[in-house]
Amino acid sequence: MAGERIRLQVQRRDAKGSAASRRLRREGFVPGVLYGKGREAQAFAVPERELRSALTSEHGMHAILDLLLEGRQQPQHAVLKEYQLDATKARLLHVDLQEVRLDQAIVVPVPVDLVGTPEGVVQGGVVSQIVHEVHVEALPMEVPDRLALDVSALVIGEGVRVADLVLPPGAKIVDDPDTVIATVTHPTRAVVAEEVEAEVPAEGEAASAAGAPAEAESAE
Repeated sequence: MAGERIRLQVQRRDAKGSAASRRLRREGFVPGVLYGKGREAQAFAVPERELRSALTSEHGMHAILDLLLEGRQQPQHAVLKEYQLDATKARLLHVDLQEVRLDQAIVVPVPVDLVGTPEGVVQGGVVSQIVHEVHVEALPMEVPDRLALDVSALVIGEGVRVADLVLPPGAKIVDDPDTVIATVTHPTRAVVAEEVEAEVPAEGEAASAAGAPAEAESAE
């Protein structure tokens, strides 16, 4: 459960634009924006080391972040909305947070983990996971980190759906319950086209074919 709350000390960010963001990153900060219902978005900067530590904690992306913005005495509760990562340097470039109330439900994507080896795989089949996450509605402190789905009883030709997921009390899935999450099927066999040998004329036929023009020439 996403019951962990992590406090982050953040500072206001007045200067905007690419140049200002690059300067912040050079100083070890990540520029971000906090979005809130009925409230103007707030630009802030947070130390990259502290933010990375928060997002890689036990509850990771679902941790409740208590933002203590300079000039405020009470923290603002928020969850991760979106982030931008520098793929070449594995560095956080920007982060968007969504302000939440701990007494109001939110909808967030939750990963689905398949558990167990399907009987159909033992029989030679192949398991394919089609859906890797579902959208769960729950109070911020009660959002599950991950959902486990037991597929050990599946045989070839069977599958599991969203409706088969078991959620903790107070949480519900807002996706279509008939959506297929995983299936076990026969392995795909590559169809190799048989090489058709070209018909090779018999030796006598080849000679006749070769001699036909000569006969026609002699007949003139």
